[in-house]
Amino acid sequence: MKILVLENNPKELALIEHALGGKRNVLIPITSAEQASPYIQSGESRFLIANWDTSDLRSSRFMTRARAMNPAETIYILLTTAKNLDEGIEPSGMDDIIERPFKAADLKNRVAMAERIISLAGSLAVAKDQLDNQAVFDTLTNFMGRKAFLRQSAGELERSRRASLPISFVALDIDNFKLINDTFGIPTGDEVLQVLSQTIREKSRPYDCIGRWAGDEFVLVLAGVIGADAEKVAERIIAGVRGTRIEVPNEPPLNVKISAGIASVARISTSTEVETLIQQSRQAMSRAKEAGGNQIFLVYI
Repeated sequence: MKILVLENNPKELALIEHALGGKRNVLIPITSAEQASPYIQSGESRFLIANWDTSDLRSSRFMTRARAMNPAETIYILLTTAKNLDEGIEPSGMDDIIERPFKAADLKNRVAMAERIISLAGSLAVAKDQLDNQAVFDTLTNFMGRKAFLRQSAGELERSRRASLPISFVALDIDNFKLINDTFGIPTGDEVLQVLSQTIREKSRPYDCIGRWAGDEFVLVLAGVIGADAEKVAERIIAGVRGTRIEVPNEPPLNVKISAGIASVARISTSTEVETLIQQSRQAMSRAKEAGGNQIFLVYI
């Protein structure tokens, strides 16, 4: 696999080359984000390792632009950082973060997982192209309907099992949706659903499987993600909706609250079923609502 490495510190670059060098990987050192563009646009490389602290990724907004350079291909971005990032400054658009100093074995494991996810994303993209959009996609949100989601998520579960990857199912539901519909009408409720669906897409990875389960309830499949990392995805979605102004005539902007339930599996067995994981995530979401809503409840399966 060809890996772009944006690291201007010679010592750090040497550590990465020592950990990943060999016949399996071809490392391409670069000194700026723009140098990555030709490789990504041509599809020559789909994997970037970059130093978030010292590179120009932040100032150039490169991660956001990289996704649009070659929409047909999955771009995986692994950031290295000297410390744990605060929630308020967490970069958007990355797929994984590893804290320096890291062990060679840890970096190898992250790269191996990235390679599997890139492969899974390619399989998912092919499968999506084969689906009939009119038959399987919800027209309001452009997400898969329940039947299509069940079929697609079952394939995602099986691919993760074969690749020995963890997986998480995330159920999301608007806490006060009935009140919004009853007070302001269905058109306003539809607008809220469209805002939520747009936020889910923006705050999740391009290749994540997403479905509209029923009404104001959505379900996501996060391959290669477990526990606290799945919680971060849900937190980003909740924060994104909270920060969006939804105007209504002669009233203050709507305050939309969301609850999330997560079911995470570290090891997928042959008996693990997608319907069970969906129900576990929905039950976890119900527990978040029972606890007052506007929060996340996580369970390990």
